[in-house]
Amino acid sequence: MNTSVNVQDFAERIRRGFASAVVGGDRTVFALLVALLTRGHALLEGVPGTGKTLAVRAFAALLGLDFRRIQFTPDLMPSDVVGTTVFNPQTATFSVRPGPVNANVVLADEINRTPPKTQAALLEAMEEGRATIDGAPIELPSPFIVCATQNPIEYEGTYPLPEAQLDRFMVKIETGYPAKQEELDLLARVAGGFDARALQSGSLQAVTDAAEIVDAIRGVRAVHAADEVREYIYSVAVATRSHPRLALGASPRAGVALLLAAEAAAAIDGRAFVTPDDVKDVAPLVLPHRVIVAPEAEIEGASGTAVIAEILNSVPVPRA
Repeated sequence: MNTSVNVQDFAERIRRGFASAVVGGDRTVFALLVALLTRGHALLEGVPGTGKTLAVRAFAALLGLDFRRIQFTPDLMPSDVVGTTVFNPQTATFSVRPGPVNANVVLADEINRTPPKTQAALLEAMEEGRATIDGAPIELPSPFIVCATQNPIEYEGTYPLPEAQLDRFMVKIETGYPAKQEELDLLARVAGGFDARALQSGSLQAVTDAAEIVDAIRGVRAVHAADEVREYIYSVAVATRSHPRLALGASPRAGVALLLAAEAAAAIDGRAFVTPDDVKDVAPLVLPHRVIVAPEAEIEGASGTAVIAEILNSVPVPRA
């Protein structure tokens, strides 16, 4: 890869630091790295108490970037997210006051506890890297990543995210209950004095900076995807569009996201080329939230994750 940054080494530093703060978070930090290295965004879904907010806070601390947290509530307004204009009586002029979205890493905590109007305030920022305040465009810092958390939609007081906003998230991570040994390790850490709140006082030191992150992103784009791999990605996407248990299949943008995520996975693994295994590795993170399960299949218990797994098992894998 034509870059001064070894992406594999970069990712390993993040992983080691993350493991020191989050138990059993290997898949979570991998997904967050994929989102970061593709200039995408991450959505973490799970019941309360499964470490979603801690994971994002630890990830942000390791990056050493400007970090802001927005606690989404039913009464949150769009201006509370992107900012507003303020009148100065001394000069009789208005000035722009950027909101908390004006940061490198934005934690949109419990994003589905606010109405769609406020959820949509993040759309422009996530898609274009800028915010508009009373008609004035504000360029957001680079790199820029939104890490949102949400509770399962069947929980009381939640609003489902619109499909257009779900599509803006490069990856969706489901944070379930930890395995027995992982939870025992967590209890042992707490018994030994670990305090998650200490992250706010700088107990987790940054292992990189903005310049290295931007260079690592360039390195990912230098990863090569052969014709056969691109054909495989297309076949997976097309299979979702005709699957009987899906009401809506993956769009061309979903196929692009799958390619970019596979490039990031290859770079994290230290390779300059994408393999079909990279595609299969990231597809469960990239595709399930971009498809819609048919109502009759949903009643039978089908999920987007299960359907994508079925498709990955059925689509022929190209030979090396």
